Amino acid sequence: MKNYKVIVNGVEYAIAIEQVEAGQTAVQPAPQAVPAPQAPSQAAPGGEAVKAPMPGAILSVSVKQGDAVKKGQVLLILEAMKMENEILAPRDGVVAALSVQAGQTVETGSLLCTLA
Repeated sequence: MKNYKVIVNGVEYAIAIEQVEAGQTAVQPAPQAVPAPQAPSQAAPGGEAVKAPMPGAILSVSVKQGDAVKKGQVLLILEAMKMENEILAPRDGVVAALSVQAGQTVETGSLLCTLA
């Protein structure tokens, strides 16, 4: 039996695969998949959370923690369904925290960053 971790739609699962000989059948009831715990998707106290509007992959992050941003400024690029979507600052502020990095996969509602 070999153990692996797989990521499906941004959720990590632990799986075990058993090798069987030709002609044998190995049937076992599948256990209920339990996603790995994820970091909480809440903004820092007093800050405004910028969350993912759809599932996808972070292509690039245009800001860093401590940067001052203006309303409408591009914070990052989220690729979803082969389209690049600009995630814009909802208001003027300062990037208090970044919760993602380029290459990361996110789900709808995942915290991307927090504006102070």
